[in-house]
Amino acid sequence: MNEQSLHKYLKLKELSSPFKALLFDVDGTLADNIYAHKAAYVAVSKEYGVDLDPDLIDETAGWPTIAVAEEISKRYQVELDYEIFAKRKSAIFIHDFIQQTQPVDYVRQVLFDYHGIKKIGVVSGGTRSTLNITLDVIDVKGKYETLVCAGDTEFGKPSPQPFLLAAEHLQVDPKDCLVFEDGDPGVQGAIAAGMSWVRIDEI
Repeated sequence: MNEQSLHKYLKLKELSSPFKALLFDVDGTLADNIYAHKAAYVAVSKEYGVDLDPDLIDETAGWPTIAVAEEISKRYQVELDYEIFAKRKSAIFIHDFIQQTQPVDYVRQVLFDYHGIKKIGVVSGGTRSTLNITLDVIDVKGKYETLVCAGDTEFGKPSPQPFLLAAEHLQVDPKDCLVFEDGDPGVQGAIAAGMSWVRIDEI
């Protein structure tokens, strides 16, 4: 861990101290893979004749892939089968990028430090199959008590539903949860759930 990462890690560890449960986003928070997700979205969009602006993926950080497909369809006025688009995007991501995923070391170390001491949950807009591979590649699999992902709740981030479900699984009051995020939709969901939050990209 370099000096900058060490500084961030120490700050995050201190922030985490008062809470009973820590809830982690994955893509862009535990896993340094947003560039890869953007590339996969651009590639599948190209198959539909869409020259996708990757900034749209920053805007929709944390959304389920099907919801992102719907947004692409609206913005670019192209008819998409959202489920087929989402499956194709996941297939490209897994085939071309997932094994190169690196952890965000200063976030993952906080999870490691509190594993077995605090309740740990993972809350992501990704699919369970893709997340399981990502969490395995960054050596986090099995170090959390619950994984809430796309399809587990009626609405994904920025709805509070995924966070509230994680708190329910962990049997922890929402006010005792700290959410680790890298995007606005996740922060909005955490606030709506009555939880504290930290943007790991802004510390």
